[in-house]
Amino acid sequence: MNAKPSRPNVVLAMLLVVYIFNFVDRQILAILAAPIQHDLGLSDGQMGLLGGVAFALLYSTLGVPLAWLADRTRRSWVITLSLICWSGFTALCGFAQNFWHIFIARLGVGIGEAGGVAPSYALIGDYFPSHRRAFALSVYSLGIPLGSAAGVLAGGYIAATVDWRAAFLAVGCAGILIAPLFKFLVRDRKVAADAAGEAPRLLATARLLAGKPSFWLLSFGAATSSMLGYGLAFWLPSLLQRSFALDLVETSYFIGAVLLIGGVAGMLLGGWLGDRLGSRDRAYFAYLPASAFLIGVPLFAIGIYSADVRLAFILFLVPQAMAYVWLGPVLAAIQHLVTPPARATASALFLLINNLIGLGGGIYALGALSDALAPIYGSEALRHSMLYSLALYLLAAALMALAGPRLRRDWIGDLPA
Repeated sequence: MNAKPSRPNVVLAMLLVVYIFNFVDRQILAILAAPIQHDLGLSDGQMGLLGGVAFALLYSTLGVPLAWLADRTRRSWVITLSLICWSGFTALCGFAQNFWHIFIARLGVGIGEAGGVAPSYALIGDYFPSHRRAFALSVYSLGIPLGSAAGVLAGGYIAATVDWRAAFLAVGCAGILIAPLFKFLVRDRKVAADAAGEAPRLLATARLLAGKPSFWLLSFGAATSSMLGYGLAFWLPSLLQRSFALDLVETSYFIGAVLLIGGVAGMLLGGWLGDRLGSRDRAYFAYLPASAFLIGVPLFAIGIYSADVRLAFILFLVPQAMAYVWLGPVLAAIQHLVTPPARATASALFLLINNLIGLGGGIYALGALSDALAPIYGSEALRHSMLYSLALYLLAAALMALAGPRLRRDWIGDLPA
């Protein structure tokens, strides 16, 4: 006999805690980039590989089979074991002695995190009705700004007071310790899956999504925006230290405050507006992100070129919020392109595109472009690399706008109430 399902808000809270650890472990490398580069003698291009390709390679590809496994077994167990795996490899980063040591450890972090996000989306879809789903997914996605902020604040403080190796060890061990509590409080809910039948085969879900233009437009729109989003998140600490002359602790305070204020506001705004506007027209699940990207471009550009760190902080707040608006609406829309038993698999296929292109390509692309521009701009090459890359948001906005009308045709299930 199955155990009684957990309460929805308890499930959401615990999934949020795990997602915070997910992004602490994922983003801590950004704040530690300068001391790691100094100690291990790494270039911007190599740091781009560590922050992007090393993590995204297995994170993106293994996410699909692990999500399929979660759809057919127990999602909570897949998430628990994944948390233990990625936290352990994060701790191992603290023992790295050269580029390849830390590259392999980051591969391991990607393997672990591959089993965390898509099954979490599916659990939220099981526990929350469609008219509350965009906001619930936005609350879960608060793990991105909260985890990123915690990573830079804790990482910056520990690295400044001890060293960067201790920072990796501390956050990795903390994630392992939280895993038993998560499994105790979070149980799978089988009601939605039983009502819709058994989980379809992986290829059947892939064929279904392949025939829906909205899936491709949403996926590539999100991936294009993620190239810039992940790139800016990773390289902004380096920009603040190189171009604004902030030290490690000052940089962590700057980034942490921008993420907490702008990121949290944008995430919740996107979920609230997604549910509200989407109840009138499904197309708004795509139109809303498109509008946010267009608003963010000029403000990001002015902030990047600003010579005053205080002005840059104010200018970054609004575009940082706009950078997170898309998550709740788009993730909710992906949930409605398939039947409930295939939600984790569909989410993983979406994440495969989003992360392989966005996470795998964005961080490396900005770092490699910075290296290429160095003969022209010298120490300001990274600033110009970020500026040129803002064109990615314009492309993302166009793809999202095209997805809107197609969502009306491709939607499965009930409309938000």
